[in-house]
Amino acid sequence: MKQVIATFKLNQISLACASIFIFNHTAIAEELVLPRVDVIGDAVKLSQLPSSATVINQEELAASHVLTVNEALRKAPGVVVRDEEGLGIRPNIGIRGLNPTRSTKVLLLEDGIPLTFAPYGDNASYYFPSIDRFSSIEVLKGAEQIKYGPQTADGVINFITPNAPEKFGGYMSVTAGNRDYLNTKINVGGHGMLLDYTHKEGDGARDNTQSNIEDLNLKLTKAITDSQAITVRANWFSEDSQVSYSGLTQAEYNNFGGEYNPFNHDSFKATRYGVSAIHDWQINNNALLTTNLYFSYFDRDWWRQQSNSAQAISGGAINNGSCSTFATNRLAGLAVDGDSCLGVQGRLRTYDTYGIEPRLTVTHAWGQLEIGAKAHFEEQNRKQINGGAPTARSGTLEENSKRETDAYSGFISNRFDIGQFSITPAVRYEHIENKRKNGITRTVSSETKGESALHEWIPGIGFAYNPNDRLTVFVGVHRGFAPPRAEDLITNAGGSVEVDAEKSTNYELGFRAKPVKGLSLEATAFYNDFSNLIAVGSIASNVNLSQGEATFSGLELTGQYEFDNGVYSRLAYTWLPVAEQDTPFRQVSNGAAVIAGSAKGNRQPYAPKNTLTAALGYKLGAWNASVEAVHVGKQYSDFAETGDVPNTALGLTGQFGEIASYTIYNASLNYQYEPYKTTFFVTGKNLFDKEYITDRTRGILTGMPRLVQVGMRYDF
Repeated sequence: MKQVIATFKLNQISLACASIFIFNHTAIAEELVLPRVDVIGDAVKLSQLPSSATVINQEELAASHVLTVNEALRKAPGVVVRDEEGLGIRPNIGIRGLNPTRSTKVLLLEDGIPLTFAPYGDNASYYFPSIDRFSSIEVLKGAEQIKYGPQTADGVINFITPNAPEKFGGYMSVTAGNRDYLNTKINVGGHGMLLDYTHKEGDGARDNTQSNIEDLNLKLTKAITDSQAITVRANWFSEDSQVSYSGLTQAEYNNFGGEYNPFNHDSFKATRYGVSAIHDWQINNNALLTTNLYFSYFDRDWWRQQSNSAQAISGGAINNGSCSTFATNRLAGLAVDGDSCLGVQGRLRTYDTYGIEPRLTVTHAWGQLEIGAKAHFEEQNRKQINGGAPTARSGTLEENSKRETDAYSGFISNRFDIGQFSITPAVRYEHIENKRKNGITRTVSSETKGESALHEWIPGIGFAYNPNDRLTVFVGVHRGFAPPRAEDLITNAGGSVEVDAEKSTNYELGFRAKPVKGLSLEATAFYNDFSNLIAVGSIASNVNLSQGEATFSGLELTGQYEFDNGVYSRLAYTWLPVAEQDTPFRQVSNGAAVIAGSAKGNRQPYAPKNTLTAALGYKLGAWNASVEAVHVGKQYSDFAETGDVPNTALGLTGQFGEIASYTIYNASLNYQYEPYKTTFFVTGKNLFDKEYITDRTRGILTGMPRLVQVGMRYDF
């Protein structure tokens, strides 16, 4: 690959840094070149990439004023996102048909650093920073993703934070709207430093739902020598929300609508802080070593009265007074008062995650060699406390467990350039050790322990053909792999569980093209064959831990066109004709079907056949206006393809049944007043206030009602 050298001055020192595949060294005016791990990189690297890839850039995010990460990711083909509380704080992201629940099938990174708190031992997203933190988003699928483990079947999403500026400057913004929405932000930097702070609050999609988050980030870049630089990042995030876990029963939804929520004391509080350092060493003109060191701490307390729409009140005396009929009344669609029931459950979690990851890139006469290794460590401390009143925040200790994961991995990849062709074979190795210790003595012996270990070789190969600078044809095949959770491998009593790792063989064929001025296209056909796919179990859902064989195949299409007259358009479309159970999915505990009716040929849950995001905009001088349509096709919520259910035990809970297709519309209008470097804007989300079901996992959840927001941004 052609090596791009960018030079910058910091503290009167000139530092030459090479821009090669895994690092983004963009030549932006008044902006420092930063050591940073990218999974895609710039346009030059994208042209040589033998995998499907999408970059959602800063201009697109800013012009549409995306409210949540879900709204942003809908602009990428192949990605399905499911709204939960309405503000995107706990995203549910899936790629190419895999279940989006808690984003467990996707590898989420921030500047190349793990974003989830336990990507090996419990890859669930109960935290996500404000989307305002990021300047761009990279979505990588195909064989190239095996460089970033442990999830290598679905895809990698890397969220990029802004570079630290050399010259002093920044911006302030404020946005306000209905549903008590307020977003204030300040971004200021200079001399290799950047400070970014966001305060965001607002009502969620349901009654008795309100969120308040604070997001603070600091980035510092410094030249150490003529050939070395370091970027240090520190961030702090806090959430204080009133939010429930249980969805609605079918009768509640029919009688009271999707915004109904009878729980007015449920609470979610979380704190996360993290630090990282990326050291960039230009060994010589052809070799670059980058070492990534990271640590994060996440603390979460979620107090809730019910975990799903069919569950009795958690904790307390459920047979006392009205509590004895609480769940029954919900199923019947009768109004209930949570205050009349004595019970609440606290799910309390802390996570420590840290690791080190060096990566060496060597450019040679035949192409480029990449070698990387990672040592990654996780510690989960989990408690469950049952209280005797809706407002109780103490009570009986029901769970006190500790789960540890030590993971060691490495990869080697070499791109061979042969004229207009390139061939990139790669292999990854994962070795994962899990431990679980139970500190509760009532039901099992004191501090019962269990251990488990697994390892896997993950090969892949990609081909790219570049006949000219306007066309890239790519094809690839790789092994998909994802480890089971620590709690799924080891029982609470310390015993082992016969659950296999997820394994698949993934194929893709596609092209990227710029056939005429202003037009760019990418189309990809994919086929993913799973010899084992895990359905994660939870007491909060209708699914027990299960596994089976599955096949997913389809077509992704994305493109954008900018006309000479100021009109522009963009499209992201996914067609998923096959999302099939090749075998019935069976419970790991006893071999029984996960649900009566799970059978070969049934469609996988939460895998819509068609998804589309299309936008049309117009720029005229200081004005920029756009309208966007988002369509999600029909989908099933369970493995039995349950359709419109009658008043049966399945249908009453709201957890089973078809989810109808829906289309919503968003719009934005921006006016940039250049003399004062100020932008004024107004946005509308779900313009026609459509009520639609997004999720039935633990009862019916609906999408965000109409939002109208106005705001301004001042640059200095």
